[in-house]
Amino acid sequence: MQTTFSIHTAGPGLYEITREVAQWTAPQGDGLLTLFICHTSSSLLITENADPEVQSDLTAYFDRLVPPSDDPRMSYLTHTYEGPDDIPAHIKAALMPVSLSIPVLDGKPRLGTWQGIYVVEHRTRAHRREIAAHFAG
Repeated sequence: MQTTFSIHTAGPGLYEITREVAQWTAPQGDGLLTLFICHTSSSLLITENADPEVQSDLTAYFDRLVPPSDDPRMSYLTHTYEGPDDIPAHIKAALMPVSLSIPVLDGKPRLGTWQGIYVVEHRTRAHRREIAAHFAG
């Protein structure tokens, strides 16, 4: 069984999709869920969903690791015609997962107590992100 989740983002950050995914898997039973983000400038991530500081710290860390292309330290970059956030977004997406495999038991994703599923937006403006989902029971 397959579906597509459409997520609207409002700029850089983590957008939790755990609830939407769990609602879709609820009638599915046991199996394996695969999620794949259909973009080259965003990622998927499983991380803590209890303390929002985790999400803001992750965003801050990746922004420090890969600054905008107009930062003097990034002067060697050449793919800059879509703005200073473009190639850094591609680099971040290359470093982070773009697909996830999650076991499902009794229709529930087998996430840990404090784990959530997130879309990670790397671009500075709003986007609509598509996540392809496949469930194999």
